[in-house]
Amino acid sequence: MPRQWWRGGVVYQVYPRSFADSDGDGVGDLAGITERLNYLEWLGIEAIWLNPTMPSPNSDWGYDVADYCDVHPELGSLADLDRLVQEARGRGIAVVLDLVPNHTSDQHAWFAESRSGRDSQRRDWYVWRDGAPDGSPPNNWRSIFGGPAWTLDERTGQHYLHNFLPAQPDLNWWSDEVRVAFDEILRFWLDRGIAGFRIDVAHGIVKDRELRDNPPARTEDPEEVHRLGQRPVYNFNRPEVHDVLRRWRSLANDHARPGVLIGETWAPDLAALARFYGEEADELHLAFNFFFTVSSFDAGELQRVVEDTETAFGQAAWPAWTLSNHDVVRFPTRWCGGDGRKTPCALMLLLTLRGTPFLYYGDELGLPQTPVPEASVRDPVGRDGARTPMQWSPEDGAGFTRSGVEPWLPFGDPAACNVEGQRREPGSALHLCRDLIGLRASSADLREGNYELLQAPSGAWVFRRGSGTVVALNLSDSGVRIEGLDGLIRVGTRREREGEAARDLNLAPWEGVVLSASSDRPILP
Repeated sequence: MPRQWWRGGVVYQVYPRSFADSDGDGVGDLAGITERLNYLEWLGIEAIWLNPTMPSPNSDWGYDVADYCDVHPELGSLADLDRLVQEARGRGIAVVLDLVPNHTSDQHAWFAESRSGRDSQRRDWYVWRDGAPDGSPPNNWRSIFGGPAWTLDERTGQHYLHNFLPAQPDLNWWSDEVRVAFDEILRFWLDRGIAGFRIDVAHGIVKDRELRDNPPARTEDPEEVHRLGQRPVYNFNRPEVHDVLRRWRSLANDHARPGVLIGETWAPDLAALARFYGEEADELHLAFNFFFTVSSFDAGELQRVVEDTETAFGQAAWPAWTLSNHDVVRFPTRWCGGDGRKTPCALMLLLTLRGTPFLYYGDELGLPQTPVPEASVRDPVGRDGARTPMQWSPEDGAGFTRSGVEPWLPFGDPAACNVEGQRREPGSALHLCRDLIGLRASSADLREGNYELLQAPSGAWVFRRGSGTVVALNLSDSGVRIEGLDGLIRVGTRREREGEAARDLNLAPWEGVVLSASSDRPILP
């Protein structure tokens, strides 16, 4: 792979349990992903990011790791993962793993040893503290999943920290032994051909050494801060986390196959997000911009996020954009409200901004959020609707599993939204996605060109990429006219307009186009 493959291509996020079931047990697996690589190659993606593949009791569905150097038996074996990496590489596709360094499972051998006694050799691998004199937790920190972030261990009489579930004890990143252990874990996977890591909770690995109380929420704070009732300034986004990221960047760069580092980075503002790249581009290669993801689908609001990101990042930091993931409601439901006109515009926006786009499996189909009956709920905090099985065909089993097999989570409506049907329909969201990815691959403007906001009517968003490409999106319920253009429509959400010359451009409600210069003249004066 080229050293910077992650800049020019599209990354496709796969939730392994829900992508393809090769053995008919209702649970997706690594062999199933390997069987579907031809589809991903046809789509034109550059890399796949696999949600957790490591052994886990699944209290948090893989984000409670019990062994960092193996594969969960339900998903396959190390040999299956090696084969996936090899087969993907043969198609020019890199494989990125999810790495969960903030915490382990309480079933991990490290934690079993740590909680065995106060004098355990691995006691300080986790965050243990005595409670307050009245028996309450050591400080006021709250778990992201609700309740105190501390649990009393009766065996040793101390509390351990868990910023998520009690089954996910936080590691102590002030321990040099923990840092060395993760160096070895990263090398283990890079040696096997893994192309890099998406780092879970990259912003929260290191905690305040003094474990100071968090201050109360302020009126101007976002909703999630008010839900906690406090500003998490001492248990997340500590400046010392950058020491760990610089260490990993050096390790990844020095490996025989340099790896990419992608951060789950919930930052308080865009300036803080930019710092995750390092002052000399010596930390993360990519940091997810969740300010974009959680915005509403509004031209003005999204423009401001992109403009502010460009200002905060400058040219050194490379943005990472996504519409959906395993933790949020799928964008056709959350952004588009089920309106089929809006989904193509969202996909066009994602695939034409400066930066690396991430597609969550099913996004290319416009797959909506699936309602999950109470009896079928698996996730303790209600994210199942974004994790339901991929819909490959309209038949029983949806091409995900064998006919008559009940999947681990219910399907949505395979007859209404599936790969097989959309591959036969040139006007589908799937073909739009593929054409945009193909255009991106052939266009230096879209891969690497600068972003420049251009004048547009209210509700529309027009921007230039590089010197010869313009993207025009009408994100409103009224038609708009954009004057001064002189270009050729390369890809449009209304497919019949492709190839049309555009001198002044009328866009219907929720219509988008990508134009390139049709002559030696600039696309705009």
